[in-house]
Amino acid sequence: MEIIIGVVAAIVALAVGIAVGWVGQRKKVEATTGNLQEMEKRIREEAERESKSKVKAAEIEAKELVFKTKADAEAAAEKHRAENAEIERRLMLREEALDKRIDQLDKRDENARKNEDATARKLKEAEERGKQVEEIIGQAKRKLEQVAGLTADAAKEQLIHDVEEEAKLAAARQIRVIEEQANEEAEKRAKRIMGIAIQRYAGEYVCERAISVVDLPNDEMKGRIIGREGRNIRAIEAAAGVDLIIDDTPETVVISAFDPVRREVARLTLEQLIADGRIHPARIEEMVEKMRLQVEASCKQAGEQALLEMGLHGIHPEIMNLVGRLRYRTSYTQNQWQHSIEVGFLAGAMAAELGLNIKLARRAGLLHDIGKALTHETDGSHAVVGAEFARKHGETKEIVHAIRSHHNDEEPETLLANLIIAADAISGARPGARREKLDSYIKRLEDLEKIAAEFKGVERAFAVQAGRELRVMVESAQINDDGIVILSRDIAKKIEADMTYPGQIKVTVIRETRASEFAR
Repeated sequence: MEIIIGVVAAIVALAVGIAVGWVGQRKKVEATTGNLQEMEKRIREEAERESKSKVKAAEIEAKELVFKTKADAEAAAEKHRAENAEIERRLMLREEALDKRIDQLDKRDENARKNEDATARKLKEAEERGKQVEEIIGQAKRKLEQVAGLTADAAKEQLIHDVEEEAKLAAARQIRVIEEQANEEAEKRAKRIMGIAIQRYAGEYVCERAISVVDLPNDEMKGRIIGREGRNIRAIEAAAGVDLIIDDTPETVVISAFDPVRREVARLTLEQLIADGRIHPARIEEMVEKMRLQVEASCKQAGEQALLEMGLHGIHPEIMNLVGRLRYRTSYTQNQWQHSIEVGFLAGAMAAELGLNIKLARRAGLLHDIGKALTHETDGSHAVVGAEFARKHGETKEIVHAIRSHHNDEEPETLLANLIIAADAISGARPGARREKLDSYIKRLEDLEKIAAEFKGVERAFAVQAGRELRVMVESAQINDDGIVILSRDIAKKIEADMTYPGQIKVTVIRETRASEFAR
């Protein structure tokens, strides 16, 4: 019972507490609501005051903007009015200037018409005067022709001829002065360079002929070489491509052939057959083939020896073999292997004096005549053939050009090409280097003197220094000192065009004036 009463009391107390709390809370809410309403009223009043102040400020700002806009518009309008006024003023000035210009042009047109009329009158007068002058000139020409005995065309030709002669003489004087100055300096340097090159190299000269001689141990060997009914000698000649000459000369057989390689093969074959003692057609063919291989090997060795002497390397084996084959080639009886080595050394020596590439100069000099080992196989000049072969086997353009141009098959364009030309001429022109047949030598001298005698004013001509120089004596009354310069050049060009010769030929024209008197 007490528990129930306690529970009821607790419930009643809780209900009373809740009722009191709710009443208190409601009073607080009502108080808060009243505050909010007052705050809202104040905010609303402040907002109205602020909006009224902003409206007034906006109205003031708008009025100021309108005023400023009106002021700017009035200023712009005033500026446009001023610009328009200036434009109108300029237009008026231009109109006045144009009016003046038109007046001036009208006056000029009038003056031009007057000048045209005056010019037409003057032209007419000039034409009349020109006709009168032509008539006077014609009369003067006729009188001059009567006095001089020459027509106008003849007089014109004579005048042109005189002017040409004067121009030639003036050119000759200038050429003479320039050539003397250039030759004086060039000759000094050239003599020095070539002299040093020649002194630094001394080569041996071997004069090869078209025959080779084989010594026999006894005359009985001749019969064995001839064989029964000549079968052995025919076999040798057929296999080696040579002619065997067996005559009354004791213990000697002569081998004759234009190709020195075939001649060398035949000589070695005969020596081997004589030493072996077995001489018959089968053995002959075997030995010829064996000796041919031996000669080819010797050509290779000669090429290697040439490269070793020159201090060169990197040359294609085919080119090296051609250099070796030159050992059995001759030109005017000069051995071409020795000649090529000598040209290489001379070119290298001159290159050293000029500060050029010595190895390159030696290489070009050694290879300049390799075409001579191919010309029997290929058509064309040995310079062109050799240059093409060198190009195909990896030589440089500079080397190829030097080979091609050393006989002027191509115009020399480099200093190296000119060096090879000079070295080739030195090697071929040295005394004892080459030999010619007596009849061809005499014929060349006669042709030189005959060419010089064809020119007007030449009194006598002499070929001296084994045909290396042509001295021409002229008549002093027909050719003056300046004319001999032109004459020497003309004779040299005629020789170049009409003759073939090794090296170069110097043309010297001599003019003498003598006066004699006797003292009594």
